[in-house]
Amino acid sequence: MALTLVWFRQDLRLADHPALSAAVRRGGAIVPVYVWSPDEEGDWPPGAAARWWLHHSLGHLNERLQSYGSRLIVRPGPVLATLRALVRETGAEAVFWNRRYEPETVAQDERVACALRADGVTVDTFNGGLLREPWEVANQQGGPYRVFTAFWKAATAQGEPSAPLPAPPRLPAPKRWPRSVPLAELDLLPRPDWAAGLREAWQPGEQAGHARLRRFLAEAVDHYATGRDRPDLLGTSRLSPHLHWGELSPRQVWHAVREAVGGRSGLATDPAEPFLRQLGWREFAHHLLHHFPHTPTQPLRPEFVRFPWFRSPRLLRAWQQGRTGYPIVDAGMLELWHTGWMHNRVRMIVASFLVKDLRIHWREGARWFWDTLVDADLANNTLGWQWTAGCGADAAPYFRIFNPISQGQRFDPQGHYVRQWVPELADVPAGRIHHPVSQPSVSRSAAAAGGQDRYPAPIVDHAQARKEALAAFATLRSRTD
Repeated sequence: MALTLVWFRQDLRLADHPALSAAVRRGGAIVPVYVWSPDEEGDWPPGAAARWWLHHSLGHLNERLQSYGSRLIVRPGPVLATLRALVRETGAEAVFWNRRYEPETVAQDERVACALRADGVTVDTFNGGLLREPWEVANQQGGPYRVFTAFWKAATAQGEPSAPLPAPPRLPAPKRWPRSVPLAELDLLPRPDWAAGLREAWQPGEQAGHARLRRFLAEAVDHYATGRDRPDLLGTSRLSPHLHWGELSPRQVWHAVREAVGGRSGLATDPAEPFLRQLGWREFAHHLLHHFPHTPTQPLRPEFVRFPWFRSPRLLRAWQQGRTGYPIVDAGMLELWHTGWMHNRVRMIVASFLVKDLRIHWREGARWFWDTLVDADLANNTLGWQWTAGCGADAAPYFRIFNPISQGQRFDPQGHYVRQWVPELADVPAGRIHHPVSQPSVSRSAAAAGGQDRYPAPIVDHAQARKEALAAFATLRSRTD
């Protein structure tokens, strides 16, 4: 009987899974496989928060497979040796998987595919993670786009993404299952356990992803254009970790949004478009990473290699710990630490503060986000930080420097978001809450201990920091003129 290995990676679902569907069409038994091999991901193995998510997502995937009479075979790497061993143990004639687009992973996939084919194994790979492959959208010269608007216009001109595939009706099991290691042996969960906040905020897994999508479509999509910038409101989808880990596919999200909004009447504008553009931004990030694989560590704009960044472990630590003295910045960093996620508007604010107010290298911020975000994605993380630093594609000009006070006043006008994450400011009135002054108040922890905490004074003066950042940028421009 024919047997196919389906190698799962960042596609931890059963519906709209092209590799799995192809294996079903091929006929014969199917053995789902996950190989944990972080050492083969170069400088970017999953961070601590991402590993927590991965542990639980793998567990949910196994439960889904078991409901089909199947199971997930989990093995430690290295990848090629493990897949070869499974081919020998099962008699598999084919190995299928969905493609990834990180530079190290692309190179690894090529090596694995060549080696398996040399062994006489049928190998086939599929697009299971993007609306369009990075090489399918090109400018008139046949090269990559560097400006999002032009990229997205060209991508959408190709028509609607194809419809998502249904979950397979059945998954034929082999006569004998190969050995699988217990999920706990991968050692993905933190020790000591600091993940209580993640457990409060999230439920990983395919079914949880669909539940969150349904909630977004019912409660927030109609007001997404106006609500997405407000961290004090439930105006965003919070789908990013489900998309990153492939518990939802972008095709599923795209068509669900189109169907939900298309069935409504009386709306002055199409509320789907602003959200679908965010899916487009995700596509753009992978487009750039594919064509410019050096950008996780090097600026796309080469002149920024000479930018005079400032090195200060003390200031970096204050930013990481949410102790900058700027309430909207600190709220974002504490939300990140507690939940493994941060509102997108606040991500821009805290990133601008790091690279412009503190003038600390964007790579430091990218590394911190990589370790603390449950949705840490190399393409999105790289694009976001280089955009903020002014050194990437379609970037915000370096001289566009967010004022953390006015940003807080504009996007958290009543201070609800700040009070949620900065308990020292719980009793500060809305008119004062975004002003970076040292304000004594009783925090929850201090009250329990009978003591007083004081919110920190600003670690830098924004006005002065802005002048110094612009002066640094001016020196860079003078060198390139």
